[in-house]
Amino acid sequence: MTAKEALEFAEKHEVKMVDLKFCDFLGTWQHFSVPIRCLDESCFEEGFGFDGSSIRGWQAINASDMLVVPDPDTAFIDPFCEEPTISFICNVVDPITKEPYTRDPRYIAQKAEAYLKSTGIADTAYFGPEAEFFIFDDIRFDQNEHCGYYFIDSIEGRWNSGREENPNLGYKPRYKEGYFPVPPTDFFQNLRTLMVLKLEELGIEVECQHHEVATAGQAEIGMRFAPLLKMGDNLMKYKYVIKNIAIENGFTVTFMPKPVFNDNGSGMHTHQSLWKDGKPLFAGDRYGGLSEIAIYYIGGILKHAPALCAFTNPTTNSYKRLVPGFEAPVNLAYSSRNRSAAVRIPMYSPSPKAKRIEVRFPDPTCNGYMAFAAMLMAGLDGIENKIDPGEPLDKDIYSLSPEELAGVPSTPGSLEEALKALEADNEFLLKGGVFTEDVIEKWIEWKMENEVNAVKLRPHPWEFSLYFDI
Repeated sequence: MTAKEALEFAEKHEVKMVDLKFCDFLGTWQHFSVPIRCLDESCFEEGFGFDGSSIRGWQAINASDMLVVPDPDTAFIDPFCEEPTISFICNVVDPITKEPYTRDPRYIAQKAEAYLKSTGIADTAYFGPEAEFFIFDDIRFDQNEHCGYYFIDSIEGRWNSGREENPNLGYKPRYKEGYFPVPPTDFFQNLRTLMVLKLEELGIEVECQHHEVATAGQAEIGMRFAPLLKMGDNLMKYKYVIKNIAIENGFTVTFMPKPVFNDNGSGMHTHQSLWKDGKPLFAGDRYGGLSEIAIYYIGGILKHAPALCAFTNPTTNSYKRLVPGFEAPVNLAYSSRNRSAAVRIPMYSPSPKAKRIEVRFPDPTCNGYMAFAAMLMAGLDGIENKIDPGEPLDKDIYSLSPEELAGVPSTPGSLEEALKALEADNEFLLKGGVFTEDVIEKWIEWKMENEVNAVKLRPHPWEFSLYFDI
């Protein structure tokens, strides 16, 4: 869609407001709105001003002026605004130099696509994330000088099997048994369908929706794969739609990887493949029906996985999920069909077009633009340097003996470990200027100061159980 077509689209829908959305450093959509009379063709070049110092991890107060420039091709009618509103996903630009902003996650994704083409290896990288989430009835949390707590509730929560609900009708999924029961045990079938229909209205193709393994409304809605930048945009829309449909119906959604103790967490298994001139490059006669390029791509992912985790699993809560025993793929190995491997080769279809790999350790708290770009750069590094991923691991990894496991590396055990790995291993990200040193330095600095150290400073409720009487 051109700028002119976007204006015609707005006129056709009798739009009254323009909403300008952009992704902040950590992966959250920010926005502001202007009346439709403020939008003309020049806006798609000149942009709109905002205060970059008020956005997490961005500008200092003495260099705060920034611009958002709407991408006309991203126009959609916002389904959650009372008055007719056209939304654009925007790029962030420096108002003085007119250069794209290095810490704009969308720009990083754009550079990753450009770098891919410059290598000559492929011209398109497809990504298909499976972002899982929980649907809760109620969430309360606080942390201050004299108390810290969280309270989660869900009509589906197994812990409510004995609650007086006047009447309590039962049908609450057992812990770790939420995968695929029909209604009434699957209480949220209709709500997920509303989410799917709204996503489809916005042009996001959905392949399936279902209940996930955990109790308390864990869910998954699978989007059809798309090129890297497009999927980055789609993931932002996905979260926006799911959260707002939930709120409209009296529920709340979280993409936290591990909000419920002692049950399965939420991952974001990410399917990936490379194509060139309309032909798939990952199909071949190697293990699992893969090509040599695909095998090397896996090698790059596994080699750089500890550093990748700083972007693909970027929260302290991420490492409550990445522990053995909950289907979390902590062991850095690859396999066909085996879901306990960090990289899986799906075997659903013999078609070369369906041949792909699935990276299983990411979770949905990530900034999709940066996580997809980082994984692509790791995979390309594997191809360029012919990194051998070693032998596949087709056994049940969790049943291996300590001796057998000793040779299998694992994901970091904490966000701090992942950030240290990124600090030590980031040259592959800097190729082609896709990631810049200021992005990596600011990412590590922000995460350490505002998340790792902030959590370290606060006593944990379980510490009182362990130590109060010592």
